Parts: sequence; C-alpha cells; structure tokens
Amino acid sequence: MAAGHAPDLGRNAANHVPLSPVGFLRRAAETWPGKVAVRHGETAFTYAEFEARCRRLASALARRGIRRGDTVAILAPNVPAMLEAHYAVPGLGAVLNALNFRLDARTVAFCLEHGGAKALIADREFSAVVEEALSLCASPPLVIDIDDPLGPGGSLRGAIGYEALLAEGDPGFALPGARDEWDSLGLLYTSGTTGNPKGVVYHHRGAYLNALGNALAFGLSSRSVYLWTLPMFHCNGWTYTWAVTAVGGTHVCLRRVDPALIFPAIARHGVTHLCGAPIVLNLLVHAPDAVKARFDHVVEVATGGAAPPSAVIEAMERMGFRVTHLYGLTESYGPATLCAWQDDWDGLALADRARLMARQGVRYPTMEDLQVADPLTGEPVPRDGATLGEVMLRGNTIMKGYLANPKATDAAFRGGWYRTGDLAVWHPDGYIEVKDRSKDIIISGGENISSLEVEECLYRHPKVMEAAVVARPDAKWGESPCAFVTPKPGAGELTAEEVIAFCRENLAHFKVPRTIVFGELPKTSTGKIQKFVLRERARGL
Repeated sequence: MAAGHAPDLGRNAANHVPLSPVGFLRRAAETWPGKVAVRHGETAFTYAEFEARCRRLASALARRGIRRGDTVAILAPNVPAMLEAHYAVPGLGAVLNALNFRLDARTVAFCLEHGGAKALIADREFSAVVEEALSLCASPPLVIDIDDPLGPGGSLRGAIGYEALLAEGDPGFALPGARDEWDSLGLLYTSGTTGNPKGVVYHHRGAYLNALGNALAFGLSSRSVYLWTLPMFHCNGWTYTWAVTAVGGTHVCLRRVDPALIFPAIARHGVTHLCGAPIVLNLLVHAPDAVKARFDHVVEVATGGAAPPSAVIEAMERMGFRVTHLYGLTESYGPATLCAWQDDWDGLALADRARLMARQGVRYPTMEDLQVADPLTGEPVPRDGATLGEVMLRGNTIMKGYLANPKATDAAFRGGWYRTGDLAVWHPDGYIEVKDRSKDIIISGGENISSLEVEECLYRHPKVMEAAVVARPDAKWGESPCAFVTPKPGAGELTAEEVIAFCRENLAHFKVPRTIVFGELPKTSTGKIQKFVLRERARGL
C-alpha cells in the first residue's frame, strides 16, 4: 500500500504539536540565555530573565483564578509588561486583549464587558480612564497596576501592583499552552468609525505563522535590534512581539513615539529595525534638524496601516533608512503583503524607486492566496494596472472571525475569501496597488477619483507636510475632491490657489481638488487619518 494511503499513520505526540508563538520564548531562552532580550530605559532583561518573568506572570494569574479560555485585558504603552503579557497569557491558554490606550472610558468599558475580561493589567498613566471605565462595568475585572518608573505618574487603582504580582509567581511554572492551534490566542478591537468596535479573534496558528512571515519578509536575525515605535496593542504589534523573539533579537521598548527619543535610541542601541504607520515616518522626516542624527548603518523600516506617499519614502531613504512597504489589516494579523524588492530596481532613480515601493506588492510568504477581484462576482480583474477591484485574502493568517458577531463574520468571509473593503489595481508584474477604501473613492461626474492618487501629488508639494482628500458633495458633479492640508512648518505661506495650481500641473484636471482646507489632521491612535471626520467637515463647507 502506498505510504500516502496507510490507514495507521496519524498524529501523535512525536509528530504533531500545536503551532503557537509562545514556544519561541523557550527556544530563545535556551539558545541565548545571557543575551539582552528586552531594554527599557536603563533596565535590561536577558532572555533567561525574560522567560522567568513571563512564567511568573502566568503562574500568578493562574493562582488568581485565570483559566484556559479566560480573557485578560491590558492597557499599556510599549513597556516590558506588555511584551510579557504576550507570552504569559496565551501561554496559559487564556486570551490576550491588548487595548488601545487612547480609547475613551466608554469604549474601554465596552471592550472589557464584550470580551469578558477577568483581569485588567493597566499602566498608571491611564488610571483616570480605567477608573471611569470600571464604573461603567457591571462586573469589573481584577485590576493590576503597572507602575513604570519612566511613566508620567497617575493613581494606583488596582488590587495589586504588577511587580508584586510577579513576585507571587513561580519562575519554573510550566506553561500549559494551546491544546489546539485553532484555540483563541488574542482579541483585538477594531477602531470603528461608527457604533461599537468589532472584536477580532486570533488563533495560535495564525500568530505563529505571521510572526515567521515577518522574520522572513523583514530580514530579522539574532543580530536584530528592534525599536518599538509601533504600538503593541495594534494587531499584537503586527505580531513582531513574537517575531523578534523567534530569531533571538533584542526588543527596545519605547513609551512614546517622539523623534527626540527615537533618534537617540537608534544611535545608542544600534537599532536595526523599526515599524510604524506613515505618520511615524513623516514625524521623523519633519523632525527638527537638532533632533535628527545620521547613523553608521542602514535602519530597516517597515511601514503600513495606510499607503505611504512616495515623497515620504524618498525622504526616509535620504536619511539613511530603508523602507519596506507592508499592507494588511487587524483581521489579517497585520502584514499580509509586502512590496518585495526586485534587483532591477537598484538602477532606478530614487524618485522612481519610491513610486514602485509605495505599492502594496505581493502576498506574504505565509499568506496562502491573494486576488484583486470584482466585489460582486468575485472574478479576478485583469492585471492591467488600471481596473479597480477589491483586495481579497485567504489563508492561515486570517482571523477566526468577529467575537459574538456572526453577521459581520459571514459578510467578511463571503465567497470563501476575506473581503478587505480596499480597492486596488493589479499590475502586470503581479504587484497590487491600493487606490482607496471602497468608502473613500470619489465619484465625480461619473469618473472614479482615487483619493490616494491626489494625496500622493499633494505630498510632493515642497510646502506640504500632510494631506488627506475626501469627497465633498457637489451640486453639479455629485462629488468633488476636497483636500485637507497641513503646511510644513517654516516653509512660508501656502495658499489654496498655490495648491490647486500645483495639482493642475500634475493631475488630470477632473482630479484636482476644488476645495482646500488648512489645519491639523485628525488621527487615530495608530496614526491613520480619520477620513470619516474629514468627510463630515467637508459636508459642512
């Protein structure tokens, strides 16, 4: 009988173990016990110490009644406790709910109640929000205070402090881990623009695979020093919380995204890699000259969450950073595609390279399939770089679904693909280029206008620091582009006429914004510009 048909060959303890990113820590601690795993200010933990702290946390939580399947929430910036929770909580078989620390109290309360949190680990900086949120909860969870010496202060509201909790735990505690790799590992709430956010549920298998995909795509190794400029609450830090540990790299924690902290940290610790939304790149580009520093090595930067304007990529490259463009969503564990480098791009001018690098690219090595397809028929669009379709993903690094929301889950998985809601074109070389969210496309006089294309043009104006384009109701055309612009500090006066003239020189005339509004742009905590706010403003103009 052929081996493939042997009836007696099955899974057993020797040949099958559930995939889980928690296991990366044990290997790192065995392989590099004395190496620095985590830095935070003047504090440093080796991998042996890091592992012991994670085991202590898991042990202490278990003694406090946390069981398999229970939810443990955490509200904290990028501090060691946040990183430790990414191993201790799923290591118990429990579910980690990393909360956005910029949420208002009502939304925090909703997340705690909807997710059924049994415990909340909270940094004292957010004690006022925590106190108000708890007052809104019918069954408040156990609260554990993080008292970070680098924090700005705040009240201590918890039943116990984080370090005191760790002291209760056993450093040799055996993490029970996942029984099945489909077990829930994480719960993450999307930043809904209307109504309550949706709870995205991750499994161990997806987190394991996406972490390895990150290591492959971003070139991580045991020599990597990763600076935490990306919030760990965002898609579990795009799963870099586990990816850096998988290769035995060093995590450098950072409470605040501030160029005055980032440039010195890169120089001091020899940072090799960092991630962030385009807003983070823009902060670095426009940092005061007194803050900027040149390095004796190239710093790899992965960006995503929104399309980075090619002008920003170009400026980063001039400063000694090498940019990799990633694309993904909370529902895909963060990165799902990358703009993979092609050798023949080496000879191109910087501006031409930057335009190619601004595309979202090809699927991740751990993403099974991708297509740009007609949202109604599900049929792939031609690879002509012009026909719009919806980006659809399929594979092991797609969420389990939305917690207690079968209607939204079914809609997201319609036709056997995860429907992203992003509109893109498919180029002949197989690279995708996102043109807009389906809700952000501007239809003017029957013509589709990509807000990203207009923004790309605006970012190339020498006096523009940030720009966002939305539809404004138009009596004649139905809709017309409305541009919200933040001028570059110290660049001199910038007028609407000047902006419109620049766009007319660089865009088809029907795409040129008819309205220019100057001022600061509203953003989410992850740096995405809140276009729904701007659309409301545009309607009132």
